[in-house]
Amino acid sequence: MNTKQSSQLASTNQLLTDLEKKKLAETFLHAVGTQNWDLLHSIITEDISWTLPGTSLISGEVNGVNAIITRAQQIVSYGASLELEYVLYGQYNVALFVHNQASRGELILDEHLATVCTICNGKISKIETYVSDVDGVNAFFK
Repeated sequence: MNTKQSSQLASTNQLLTDLEKKKLAETFLHAVGTQNWDLLHSIITEDISWTLPGTSLISGEVNGVNAIITRAQQIVSYGASLELEYVLYGQYNVALFVHNQASRGELILDEHLATVCTICNGKISKIETYVSDVDGVNAFFK
C-alpha cells in the first residue's frame, strides 16, 4: 500500500485505539457466545463477509448480516465454546486467537483458530477465520 492509499484508508476509516479494537473483538465473541444477535448486528456492517476454510456446514464465504448471524447460530448450536486466548492488534484491524472445544457423540472438537476482523468506521466489515484442524472442523460440523 502506498502513502496515498494509506492516507485515503485512514481518512475513511476511524483509527481505533487498541483498547477500542479489543472491546470490539470481545463484544463479537460475547455476542456469539451468548447468542445476542441484536448485539452482534450492532457491531457489524450490513455488507460484511465471513470466510472459513473447509467443506463443512460452516465453511465457505457468506455475505451480509443475516448470513453472518446464521453462521454464528450454526456454530453455537453445535455447542462450540469460544475461549479468547489473545487479541492481536494491527494498524487498522484486529485478530482474535481463540480456542474452540465441543463434543457431539463420539466427535470431539479441540482446535485453535485465528479470526481476523477488518474494521471500517468502528464496525467489523470482514471476518476471515483460519483454523488449525480443517479436517476436524469438517467432521464435527456436518
